[in-house]
Amino acid sequence: MAIVTIERKVLEKNDELAEQNRELFRKSATFVINLVSSPGSGKTSLLEKTIESLKGKIKIAVIEGDVQTDLDAQRVAKFDVPVVQLVTNGGCHLDAKLVQDAVSRLELDGVNLLVIENVGNLVCPAGYDLGEAMKVVVASTTEGDDKPLKYPAMFRNASVLIINKIDLLPYLNCNLAELKKNALQINPNLAVFEVSCTTGSGIKEWSDWLFART
Repeated sequence: MAIVTIERKVLEKNDELAEQNRELFRKSATFVINLVSSPGSGKTSLLEKTIESLKGKIKIAVIEGDVQTDLDAQRVAKFDVPVVQLVTNGGCHLDAKLVQDAVSRLELDGVNLLVIENVGNLVCPAGYDLGEAMKVVVASTTEGDDKPLKYPAMFRNASVLIINKIDLLPYLNCNLAELKKNALQINPNLAVFEVSCTTGSGIKEWSDWLFART
């Protein structure tokens, strides 16, 4: 019982800070997405392709979350967008306070889209509100088609599912229709995009959808 009480208090405090973040984003007219996935799904590659596709149309800023290193932030910085790296030193997710601290190092005026790339993990980030407009979950075909069934909370709390690495389908034991069915069974309201960061397939459709919301 004590553990449950402590966890509830932690989440309550996080939610208070998330609301502060959300109000700040509302005032600056910045649309914010929380990009989540398991490690190796291709979140950063998707982010690079999205920035590339939207460059010149809207102003984008990025918050990068990683357990160690700033390698992903270095990749994103090459696109000449503002980026802040958060290193959790073993922490398995970002929280609202970390995002608040990162935002204080960004100039949000004029930023249309802020992408928070969360730590690679499909468990902990599902329960932490960062103040974002929506969670976008990335699932790669290399992970199989049962990820939504194994991690239902993440797919239930997401607004968008991006299925990445569709170019590898001929070589994998992954049923694309089954993957989508499993996800929509958990969350019928998911917007689903099928993409390949290697071939570029589906990137325009996803970017256009995102652009329409900024």
